[in-house]
Amino acid sequence: MGGGARTAARDVTDPGVVIRTARAADVDAIHAIEVASFTDPWKRVGFRDLILAGAATVIVAADAADTPVGFGILVAAADEAEIANVAVAPDARRRGIGAALVDHLLAVAEHAGAAAIYLEVRESNVAARALYGAKGFCDVSRRRAYYRLPDEDAIVMRRPAPAIA
Repeated sequence: MGGGARTAARDVTDPGVVIRTARAADVDAIHAIEVASFTDPWKRVGFRDLILAGAATVIVAADAADTPVGFGILVAAADEAEIANVAVAPDARRRGIGAALVDHLLAVAEHAGAAAIYLEVRESNVAARALYGAKGFCDVSRRRAYYRLPDEDAIVMRRPAPAIA
C-alpha cells in the first residue's frame, strides 16, 4: 500500500488546511514536528525513506502556504494496519487537525481491506488516548518499558474496521 493513490487532498476543520500525500520536500517540516512533539523522536532519514519507498502511507496536513503542520503514517500488511505515527505542530494543536489525520488514515486502512487497525501510545498521553478512544480504539494490551526518554509503557490499542456493506 503505497503513499500515493488514496490520499487526495481534502479539507479539515481548520480553514486553509488540507490533507495530502507527503513529498520528499516535506521531510524537514515533518521531522521538525516530530522533534517538537516527542521526547524520543524518529530520525529524519526514517521519514525520508518511508516517503521515497512508498511502502507506507505518509500524509501531511498542510496550511494555506502548503507547509506541513501535522503528519500521519500508516503501515498495512495482509488484513491489518498500524497507525505508526501522528503528530501536529504545537502551534496548530486543538484545531481538529490530529482528528482529521486519524480519520484519513482510518479511511485508507479500511479501503485497503484492513480488518483491524492497531497503534501504540504512551500510557501518559491522555489527549491522544482520548482521541483514539473517540475514534473507536480500545486498549488491548500493554508493552512494558516500550518508550524511552522517559521509560514508559505503551498501551496497544485496536480498532476493528467497520463491515463494508
